[in-house]
Amino acid sequence: MYPEVLPGIEPLAEYGWSPQVAERFADSDVQGTPGRIVRAGRGSSEAVTSAGPLTVRAAGHHLCTGDWVIVREPATDGDTIGTVCAVLPRTGAIRRADASGRSEEQVLAANVDTVVVTVAADTVDLGRVERLLVLAWDSGAQPVVALTKVDLTTEPVFERVVALAPGASVVEVCALDGSGLSELRDRIHGTVVFVGVSGAGKSTLVNALCGRDIQATAPVRQGDGKGRHTTTDREMFPLGDGMTLIDTPGLRGVGMWDAGAGIAAAFPDIDDLAQHCRFTDCAHESEPGCAVRSAVEHGDLDARRVESHRKLQRENQWVTARADARLRHERTREAKVLSRAIRAYYRDR
Repeated sequence: MYPEVLPGIEPLAEYGWSPQVAERFADSDVQGTPGRIVRAGRGSSEAVTSAGPLTVRAAGHHLCTGDWVIVREPATDGDTIGTVCAVLPRTGAIRRADASGRSEEQVLAANVDTVVVTVAADTVDLGRVERLLVLAWDSGAQPVVALTKVDLTTEPVFERVVALAPGASVVEVCALDGSGLSELRDRIHGTVVFVGVSGAGKSTLVNALCGRDIQATAPVRQGDGKGRHTTTDREMFPLGDGMTLIDTPGLRGVGMWDAGAGIAAAFPDIDDLAQHCRFTDCAHESEPGCAVRSAVEHGDLDARRVESHRKLQRENQWVTARADARLRHERTREAKVLSRAIRAYYRDR
């Protein structure tokens, strides 16, 4: 149904189309034009299809930047908006708890292969870096840490970040003079999403990698040194060689959402030590025979890292329990509505 290899001028070729993606479309029973969401909005979204760029409506689907979709194109020449008929199952989704606190999942980017955690060296918060790495690992994509603004600090930041990012590459980059950009490019592939706080240099890095100013940038505020939100949408840009970039707005909050696998992947050192604790449900606090606490006492493990791990686990468990309670409440409410409707039906017969 869908071609495995598209000509070089094919619009989707610049946005990650591959034989593997073609197979996913071929498995769908829905008829329509293949496309990818490059910017998701509330009312309408922007997509790139095999026929070119197109504004689309969701038609009941919750769209996210990076989604692969099947689109029904406008039926008449006067209509310029297409309709999304189906969304392919997502892979490599960046998820967090909704910032509204409503115990809901928020997907920041879909079908990603590499997550670039952008960290400004002069304002490193180790706990926040670990939290972002959990987000990255939980997506199933490969994390890479881009350490920016290293010229603004004399602290051994690189070594500290490497220590808390096992399994991930850490690259020092400077978008202004281009140093580290080739090394960073060698470590990314497929669909690449940039995450980090405002002012970390995400948009500047995206501009440098793309070779042109596609995102607005601004200096940090002088008063408190915090970044300004210059990126307001999650938007996808072609990088060449089949790679695409997704820049995201600065993340003030990164809440856990069913991130048990991500926590385990981000803290393999603690996870390995925990296998040797006397109790399988050891909380690494006051239990006897705790291998994790023993490693801290012998100086083999940072106590701060253990506390960060404990905090993320507690938060993840709380969010999961709250989400389960919310789901049970919704199911109970739906059952009551259905029951009242059935009683009304038989009463009014």
